[in-house]
Amino acid sequence: MPGLTVLVPAYFHPALFPAEWVRLADPRLGAVVLNVHNGPGSARDPVFASAVDRVLAAGARVTGYIDTAYGARSCADIAADARRYLDWYGVADVFLDQVAAGPEALGTYRRISEELRARGVGFIVGNHGVHPDPGYASLADLLVTFEGPWPAYTRMRQPEWATRLPARRSCHLVYAVPPGAYESVVGLARRNNAGVVYVTDGDGANPWGRLSRYFERAPAG
Repeated sequence: MPGLTVLVPAYFHPALFPAEWVRLADPRLGAVVLNVHNGPGSARDPVFASAVDRVLAAGARVTGYIDTAYGARSCADIAADARRYLDWYGVADVFLDQVAAGPEALGTYRRISEELRARGVGFIVGNHGVHPDPGYASLADLLVTFEGPWPAYTRMRQPEWATRLPARRSCHLVYAVPPGAYESVVGLARRNNAGVVYVTDGDGANPWGRLSRYFERAPAG
């Protein structure tokens, strides 16, 4: 499905899902999110390192998951996580999770973005999960403006500023998608100006805990 790419929240260990990580070594993917243990973990994991090496060698982008706690974590701690991803896994790009959406936190995230850029981070994903204040668009390369279950996605409405954002800079992560609704999700993503998507039947506390059963049907970019 041309015009769409896929970002995969790969929150599963390659020791438990080795075949799934092999399938992620695909340069057509928009990005793979590496989440070792709600971040880079406390030490290098050689199993993860080997899996990530394969993905990077294939030419796919890998982003390191960093929890920002809606602005409560310090800029120094976030930068330290980014450095661990680079040192331990060769991953230079980041996926910032639990990013605030209101204008009051813009200054905090501007400092975070500037610090990460100064340390060589080339690609920043900001996961707001909702449409944030438009000021955040200048701080990240890709904004996750929806993360939620399929029923909520059918009710989502785009703010006017988001319709002007280039589609390649908007990402929607949709879970709990029943088999018959996959094509509807992709159609809604197109109409909602999202150029990056992930659609999964996963549900529960961690819908990203395994590769989506729809992965083979995913847009190839």
